[in-house]
Amino acid sequence: LKRVDKIPAPLALAQAANESAWGTSRFALEGNNVFGQWCFDEGCGIVPKRRRADASHEVRAFASLDAAVQAYFLNLNTHDRYKNFRDMRFQMRNQRGDLDPLVLAYGLVGYSERGDEYVDEIQTIIQQNDLVDKYSG
Repeated sequence: LKRVDKIPAPLALAQAANESAWGTSRFALEGNNVFGQWCFDEGCGIVPKRRRADASHEVRAFASLDAAVQAYFLNLNTHDRYKNFRDMRFQMRNQRGDLDPLVLAYGLVGYSERGDEYVDEIQTIIQQNDLVDKYSG
């Protein structure tokens, strides 16, 4: 059951804002990708303009924002990289009942190559925009 639970709205909103440059990135505008998800099959998405010559990833393109959100949920709820996130969420749910997006952000250290800096950015977006007060519950 660790894989079947909510992703707090403040966390998802902060990640979407960060990954899509507040909805203005080329990947958000051309491919509905607001979470910065990659894909690895040629033609599966949008080739980054500054992709290294030895890299083969693309930024996944989605038919709709709904499809992007569904893929984001599936990614966090199933990928091995986010096992710590799911474990934290499970323990938090069992001990407190509610989910703290600021704490859960620590489980996303592997979401970006920026690691801890990325977590700090997500937490800052949540705090500066009062997302916990506006969207938790």
